Amino acid sequence: MSLTVAVQMDPLDQINVAGDSTFALMLSAQARGHRLFHYGAEDLNWSDGRLWARAHPVTVQPPTSASARDHFRFGDPVSLDLGDTADVVLMRQDPPFDLGYITATHLLERIADRTLVVNDPAQVRNAPEKVFVLDYARFMPPTLVTRGLDEARAFLAEHGQIVVKPLHGNGGKAIFKVEENGLNLSALFEVFNQTWREPHMVQAFLPDVAKGDKRIVLVDGVVAGAINRLPGAGEIRSNLAVGGSAEKTELTPREREICDTLGPELKRRGLIFVGIDVIGGEWLTEINVTSPTGIVAIEQFDGTDVAALIWDAIERRVAAR
Repeated sequence: MSLTVAVQMDPLDQINVAGDSTFALMLSAQARGHRLFHYGAEDLNWSDGRLWARAHPVTVQPPTSASARDHFRFGDPVSLDLGDTADVVLMRQDPPFDLGYITATHLLERIADRTLVVNDPAQVRNAPEKVFVLDYARFMPPTLVTRGLDEARAFLAEHGQIVVKPLHGNGGKAIFKVEENGLNLSALFEVFNQTWREPHMVQAFLPDVAKGDKRIVLVDGVVAGAINRLPGAGEIRSNLAVGGSAEKTELTPREREICDTLGPELKRRGLIFVGIDVIGGEWLTEINVTSPTGIVAIEQFDGTDVAALIWDAIERRVAAR
């Protein structure tokens, strides 16, 4: 099966090639004989029922050195009809999950009956990371979603130490720990309320975060692999994007229960590539569906070719249409 694959993502010259999951997916697709095109969400156009993008045919390769930026080569741009010409669209631009991101899901939803969009755009729109997870509150640490300072103070008094983070943040950005004395909580809420219109997520601080924050990747609802991400020095955040490090890991019985519970719903929703985050072997904190990562590190530690598993799932779905 040879597919035409349009990859909606950030600029290729700005990615961290060594650990980028989208680049790994592109390498895997090319090795299977699929034809790749690259475009940004800002390149989408719609008129008279037709959705197209100004896209570049692209070939990819591992860089020749750590400092080289020769990992891709563009052909001349074309007007790529995403509904009639593309077989698959990978929606892989990084958040923020803002109106630009949401608009892209609305546009891609209009071709989803003809072209397989991964992940399903309507379901991505309906399942933002820190909102979808509320459906599985029984697996979560104590959690409050609010813009109210009084509510946050009461939550802090109940739980002693808390973490405050943007509801639609990503990559470990703007995550703050507040100690029991509550110093700066009011100032923090002033900044959050001025910066974001939506509520914020407040959670009980989990000391086990010092032991790592596990990223578990599910492909079409089935566990494909996991890594444990450890915080850097002086950090509570373990995201690799903010200096965390990865190590080999195994799943706990509680984590397997979480995955077994989520898996069928993820598959039903067309969420083929999902990364969930679990702290302390038992506390589910996020279900990442917009542009999940981690597959390169998983392959480095346990040899599992997650990119191949993802393409197997994509090809099965295309063949079933």
